[in-house]
Amino acid sequence: MNTIRMAALIGICTLGFTLTMAKALADSVDVTLSDADKAALFKAAGAVQRKGAWVICEPPADSGAPASSGAVIDMVRDLNGDGRPEAVVSDGGTYCYGHAGTGFQLLSKQANGSWKVITGNNGIPEFLKTKGKEGWPDISVGGPGFCFPVERWNGKAYELNRFEYEGKRCKPQR
Repeated sequence: MNTIRMAALIGICTLGFTLTMAKALADSVDVTLSDADKAALFKAAGAVQRKGAWVICEPPADSGAPASSGAVIDMVRDLNGDGRPEAVVSDGGTYCYGHAGTGFQLLSKQANGSWKVITGNNGIPEFLKTKGKEGWPDISVGGPGFCFPVERWNGKAYELNRFEYEGKRCKPQR
């Protein structure tokens, strides 16, 4: 291969790598929300304010269970490439979320500016590289154990697609 062809090939490969990395960085950039948008997000997730904290699930006072530590916004970024942000709001406590100790809501900002719950579950969401319809990433829902459900967007809802552990298919123990 002559020097000119080799230089052109290296240039093309470098450009491809640079564009891929730029897209990966753009996809991972978190979005900053105003206080009003944060309040709207928490409300859409079903949270209410109690003693200065947003709470999704609060155990009854007579249950003896510890109070929720409060809901938090874990992530805000465009997950499906539609130009609008999605957000993960999580809340903790074994009374409400069992052995996982945490639950989450995935919300998407709509064209009219409101937030809509896309899915929610007990556990910790991990967004995978594999995708369902409309560019939505598959979600591995982590918690106790070694074989986690992976949900996939079908165009209307997230549904169970498979079980995985560390990227390999598995069968959950029953």
